[in-house]
Amino acid sequence: MHQQIITSISRFITLLVALLFLTGSVSAQCPEPPTDTFATSLRAPLSSALTNQGNILISETGTTTLRSGRISILDQLGNRRTLLDGIPSAINDVNEPAGPAGIFMRGRTLYVAIGTGDAGRPGPAQGTTMVNPNPVSSPIFSSVLGIQFSANTEDTTSGFTLTPADDQSLANGETVVLSDTAGGTLRIRLIVDFPNYVSNPLPTFAQNIQLSNPYGLVAVDDALYVTDGGRNRVWQVDLLTGSFSTLVTFAPIANPFFGIAGGPFLDAVPTGITALNNKLLVTLFRGVPFPPGASTVQEIDIASATQSVLIGNRKTAIDVIPLDEDGDVDYLVLQHASAGLFFASPGLVLRFEDPAASPTTVKGCLVRPTSMTLNKKTGTLYITEYGGRVVAIQ
Repeated sequence: MHQQIITSISRFITLLVALLFLTGSVSAQCPEPPTDTFATSLRAPLSSALTNQGNILISETGTTTLRSGRISILDQLGNRRTLLDGIPSAINDVNEPAGPAGIFMRGRTLYVAIGTGDAGRPGPAQGTTMVNPNPVSSPIFSSVLGIQFSANTEDTTSGFTLTPADDQSLANGETVVLSDTAGGTLRIRLIVDFPNYVSNPLPTFAQNIQLSNPYGLVAVDDALYVTDGGRNRVWQVDLLTGSFSTLVTFAPIANPFFGIAGGPFLDAVPTGITALNNKLLVTLFRGVPFPPGASTVQEIDIASATQSVLIGNRKTAIDVIPLDEDGDVDYLVLQHASAGLFFASPGLVLRFEDPAASPTTVKGCLVRPTSMTLNKKTGTLYITEYGGRVVAIQ
């Protein structure tokens, strides 16, 4: 019988640790020390965004400590300062931290997706999840926050801290205003609160649930589009009212390695998202055992809510950037891994001059990359790695 495929990015990381001794390691395949490190010692960075001040904002999903999620500011030399600490983060149903995920900067507002946290716990069998029987540590998991701050605050702050009381105020619909020692302020509000989970009963486990896992996000006009790696869809959120609906869902596909590894189907697991000419580009990471060729970049027409494969035959595509030069569009695609099953192989950045043609490799030997941001003024590409590093490529 069909069982729920493991869908959260955290599940991928847990399986990787168990399988490294069988499949080899990234470091073994890329023995040379990195020479393009921009910053280190971050708390599991998942996403990045460029500000109009030229700084890089980094979303860090946290450590094993509660409320260790953080947004950091990296200046153009890679020096780190804290923008906001104490963001809800907790150990999820597969013993990995889950907190801040995707971020998107528009004007002076930073949109931050908050992941599943500790809303779910492992079920009785692999691929099953149940409701956490204990109190969930924050009421704003599976949500999106809007954070407003001035350019002066961005340049001078030594950091703000969110508290559990602030979480509750946000959940109640209040705007939270924080102050720092330099006289700066941060205004935070809850943009949208998705359900932490929905019932998803299985024949073998009636209490099974499907967690909401907001991951990537992009704003277009008065709407915010959010990928949900747990429920395999893109949400459309009205930025004026906070109401939300499903724009598209992504169907599972057959697992070509069923009987060897994984269940009979592979969930889509949408991750990165960006906008181009009233269309959305979404990377589908795909599920266990993450076989080569199963991952794609989907193109979604916003008006008709229809989708098609833009770039196919990928391995764990996790982010995409279109490069539009007077209507001639190339695509950068970030792959979490490059070969084989699971993801012990190096990650890489590929450039497609034609979506249907073979790509060129921009950067290889990345270690579990999670996102990329391009500074068009300088031509620098910033890549976050889950282990805590940011790479800068000219």
